[in-house]
Amino acid sequence: MLDIKFIRDNPDVVKENIKKKFQDAKLPLVDEVIALDKENRETIQAAQDLRTARNAKSKQVGMLMGQAKKDPTKLTEAEALKAEVKADADTLAALEEKESLLAEKIRHLLLQIPNIIDPSVPIGPDDSANVEVERFGEAKVPGFPIPYHTEIMESFDGIDMDAAGRVSGAGFYYLLGDVARLHEAVLAYGRDFMISKGFTYCIPPFMIHGNVVEGVMSQTDMDAMMYKIEGEDLYLIGTSEHSMIGRFIDQIVPEEKLPQTLTSYSPCFRKEKGSHGLEERGVYRIHQFEKQEMIVVCKPEESKDWYEKLWRYSVELFRNFDIPVRQLECCSGDLADLKVKSCDIEAWSPRQQKYFEVCSCSNLGDAQARRLRIRYKDADGKTQLCHTLNNTCVAPPRMLIALLENNLQSDGSVRIPEVLWPYMGGTKVLTPRGK
Repeated sequence: MLDIKFIRDNPDVVKENIKKKFQDAKLPLVDEVIALDKENRETIQAAQDLRTARNAKSKQVGMLMGQAKKDPTKLTEAEALKAEVKADADTLAALEEKESLLAEKIRHLLLQIPNIIDPSVPIGPDDSANVEVERFGEAKVPGFPIPYHTEIMESFDGIDMDAAGRVSGAGFYYLLGDVARLHEAVLAYGRDFMISKGFTYCIPPFMIHGNVVEGVMSQTDMDAMMYKIEGEDLYLIGTSEHSMIGRFIDQIVPEEKLPQTLTSYSPCFRKEKGSHGLEERGVYRIHQFEKQEMIVVCKPEESKDWYEKLWRYSVELFRNFDIPVRQLECCSGDLADLKVKSCDIEAWSPRQQKYFEVCSCSNLGDAQARRLRIRYKDADGKTQLCHTLNNTCVAPPRMLIALLENNLQSDGSVRIPEVLWPYMGGTKVLTPRGK
């Protein structure tokens, strides 16, 4: 959410940013919010002027009442002035109600106007214009066919989607045996990897209030992702970023405690409304999964450096699993409205012979902090908004797809990356049943 003063002073900049994001339908919102802001400021001033005049009249009534003991005609003046004070009170109540209504309209519009993107963001209408920046590791295609990921899992008796369909419907799964253990090993390694980088491990609430949802994401994203608890002001989180950033709502974080570097585990629940594509079957796109996340709350001048660190942590982690990856810079049209800059880390799929998204790293500037009022006091004692960033650490089972495909051997066994041996009880290779 942008500062209304910034929009008022820089309407052309805000409109140009909207055009860069290919959201021309939102252009009228800029003039509309500026007009409402002008009306609101005039209403606030009128209310303040009326309060000043009303206070003066009230004092005058007191004086006249004192004088009425000696001069009865003053009582008539006092009563007339009392009537004016009452009329002013009624007018003031109407102005205050108007202020409240205008403020709500302005906030509603501000929530729809996208954040200003970083100058380095490539311009394009959708994810087809995202730009590959760098590759890490050699993307190989083995000389033997690679089955679909659920077939690999089934060879270890590691998945049951039929039973999950009967119990919960499409988009759910049971993981079993060694595959389930590998799933937890990946999460445990991701946790310890981030702790080794100095991050504090957290387990947050898995449900949050509506005002926190509004603070951390756009209305469009909310409608497409969030499950609401019927009859309560609670939503199931789609990622632990939501509740982790919400932790700081209405807080002034001591400057000496910045940056806050946190790594959080949670289950994630997503509608996946409107999601379609070749990889809809299996466990690529599902309604429930688990994830280890990276969260940073920092000073504005630190956020660019943290953005760079976060996505590089993802690269390092995936390379520790012997998975080739690439960094893909998200273009303007592919950025959610709150994001200043974002990139995806994509893992190599030897079966598909292409990369697919496994991590998403984002710098949201002060957008979430402004909505949730997350602040700190600088060296001069001035209150400033923090910046917030997030990045996926590991998100199985999508991570499992990359791990299984890239470590599959010709006999159907799967080599366990060395860093995971301690988490697998020393198991180094998964062997299919019957072999």
